[in-house]
Amino acid sequence: MATASETPVLDTLAAMTVDSIERCGLAPDMLLLTRIAALAASDAPPISYMAHIGPAMETGITSAQLQDVLVAIAPIVGTARVMTAAGNITAALGIAIAVAEAEIEEQG
Repeated sequence: MATASETPVLDTLAAMTVDSIERCGLAPDMLLLTRIAALAASDAPPISYMAHIGPAMETGITSAQLQDVLVAIAPIVGTARVMTAAGNITAALGIAIAVAEAEIEEQG
């Protein structure tokens, strides 16, 4: 039987992510760009992008590359999904900035 946890959903998602990364041969930047494209295709909410934006920035992915991904998938997923994804990425970045600023205030 599984070990009890206070965050079983987050624990499961984290385990799935680790397993996926371990089994994937893509370079980290390509893996994250692919995941962001999948988030856009599935009409994911801003919180879903939060788990990918930080790591994407750490691998050196630029905002221009994020835009390129949205341009590349637009003919497949459609205008509405791409526009929603752009807005959700912007919201996720805003949340990430607010969290970082709060952490800086706590430290200083």
